[in-house]
Amino acid sequence: MRWCWAFFIFLAAFPILAQTYKPREIDLEQFAEDLFAFQDEELDYENLYEGLLQLLLNPVHLNKVSAEELQSLYILTPLQITEFINYRNTFGQFLTIYELQAIPEFDLETIYKLLPFVTLEDREHQFTGNLWSRMASDRENYLMIRHRRVWEPRKGYSPPDTLSNGRLTNRYLGDPNDLYVRFRMQHTKDFSVGFTLDKDPGEQFTWDTPTNRYGFNFLSYHFTLYNKGKWKTLALGDYQLQFGQGLVFGSGFSVGKGAEAITTVRRSSLGIRPYTSVLEFGYFRGAAFTRKEGRFEITALASSTPRDGNLQVGLDTLEREEAYISSLTLSGLHRTSNEIAQKAQLRENNIGGNIQYASLNRSFQMGINTLFTEYSQPFQRQERVYNEFEFRGKQNHIHSFYFNYNYQNYFFFGESARSKSGGMGTVLGLMSSLSPKVDLSLLYRNYAKNFHTFYGNGFGEGSRPINETGFYIGLQAKPIRKVTWSGYYDQFRFPWLRFQAYAPSEGYEWLQRITYSPSRQISMFVQTRQESKERNHRAAPAGPSGHILSSAKRFNSTTSLDMVLDRNWSIKSRVQFSSYRFEGQKTKGYTILQDLTFKSQKASFSGRVALFDTDDYDNRQYVYEKNVLWAFSIPAYYGQGIRYYLLSQYKISPKLTVWGRLARTSFTDRDKISSGLQEINGSTLTESTLQLRYAFNK
Repeated sequence: MRWCWAFFIFLAAFPILAQTYKPREIDLEQFAEDLFAFQDEELDYENLYEGLLQLLLNPVHLNKVSAEELQSLYILTPLQITEFINYRNTFGQFLTIYELQAIPEFDLETIYKLLPFVTLEDREHQFTGNLWSRMASDRENYLMIRHRRVWEPRKGYSPPDTLSNGRLTNRYLGDPNDLYVRFRMQHTKDFSVGFTLDKDPGEQFTWDTPTNRYGFNFLSYHFTLYNKGKWKTLALGDYQLQFGQGLVFGSGFSVGKGAEAITTVRRSSLGIRPYTSVLEFGYFRGAAFTRKEGRFEITALASSTPRDGNLQVGLDTLEREEAYISSLTLSGLHRTSNEIAQKAQLRENNIGGNIQYASLNRSFQMGINTLFTEYSQPFQRQERVYNEFEFRGKQNHIHSFYFNYNYQNYFFFGESARSKSGGMGTVLGLMSSLSPKVDLSLLYRNYAKNFHTFYGNGFGEGSRPINETGFYIGLQAKPIRKVTWSGYYDQFRFPWLRFQAYAPSEGYEWLQRITYSPSRQISMFVQTRQESKERNHRAAPAGPSGHILSSAKRFNSTTSLDMVLDRNWSIKSRVQFSSYRFEGQKTKGYTILQDLTFKSQKASFSGRVALFDTDDYDNRQYVYEKNVLWAFSIPAYYGQGIRYYLLSQYKISPKLTVWGRLARTSFTDRDKISSGLQEINGSTLTESTLQLRYAFNK
């Protein structure tokens, strides 16, 4: 009988889905813009995008996925997750992916978003032969090579000048080519092996042991096994961890505030994940494992990683010379002699772990995290009033307790942590579907001014969970089938001083978006956002009680229209506007852009023309741009000018695919671009990208 039911659903759904859906196809641009409603330089987009890549390459099995894993996709509301679990418990395992249409509260829009991240292919039963033969034959094996370059000459590549003392000025030692190589072999829930190589523009391609340079500037590698008996995960090389709400282990795909106002406030415990990005910080290097023991999972890690830093030499209390770190260098750039001198100047050692318990039906989950960190030299930051409570010393340890509880349509979650300094960090939240048409999220966070976490990325206004308290409320409503309204309000306070705010300060942020989708071919939205933060008054001097602060208010609005013209062609039109008020002065900026996209079985082409005009840098316009596969681009438009790009993809053979991209910005308000060694003597900036991907077993 169940087979008849599944066959009936298949016949009903096939004419609808088969016309427009291709397996593993996803509109990355739309998905990213839903999550990153307003682009901000404080977000680590490369790491977020890498996390999205991992989700796509490791789709969850519909018959095995838990509510926790479904939530980590940021697609389903609490009610939809509950209905999914209830449907599976009532009718048994899914027989076809088209059964998703039979689940209450699942509409076609939701299903289209979900399909790239789920599967019914039980690849765990395909683990035949030894590991090496499976690695050699798996269809996800590929090699990817990328070249990127800015063609206008920058000052850093020009001959050095001679100073009055006879010394030469700093210049880049390498060429302007950006090179990237990625090799990956993986089999879902079985293994993942790979490495990533990267050379940034201006860096030398050289083998020089004294300066820790070995050809490519950066090498990341990993070897990870899954589901070997009681061993859930075994990892060697580079990896990340994500448990709880990200106060101790917060690496991975976690977004925060966005147009998706409900699901993105909560982190998911995804455990150990291979690290494959080219960011030269924020990862562990060593070994880690997760072992199952009944309802418990035990994770342990050991890591020793070189870090870039500014190493200084001073005198200790006995007048002896002692090396210390004045700051960490996070740019990952090693172009000049000064930058090379900071490469791998210290070593960071970590040891820690996690113990997690899950109830039989996995509706309740709790765990503890612990992490001990030691640096090879102590931190002695340059003393500033605003960084008085930042980490100093050689060692830190942090411990936390977290929980997740799913009761019907309610998701309760929280984590509380304490660092060596005694500083506390706490997150408490709730996600709920109040009705089939209304969803709610609430979140409270409190991060002490002396709360020190090196691998945390808990929800917050700042780029780090420190010196902040706040309360967030998000709502999403579907008053009618084709209209969705979403929005949030976030009130926050900074108990201690911050950069450019030399007194305790506060602020707020709100966003709302109305989306109208009259058909599968047409989608439009209007989005507005306002943020208010206090910062130092420019003219008023500091008094006995500290600096005088003034509120700086930033307002943004976006109107967007997407249309699918036919099976091959689609267009997007968008207008963005911003204003910035501070100390009685108001400045403005806007961007108008037009996209055109063509897709066929073997080739695709897309292009954009964007006009922008901003009064100052405070009104810079962030706009997501399409790029080659697994490359992320969100440039800031500011000043006056025009920007356009062309992107093409062609499948030469089943194994070989090539991408090409050309982007150019022409400014009308300047004859020099950027400053320092990045300065370009001219009004244009042209960038090209060429990428090849070879799949070994297609």
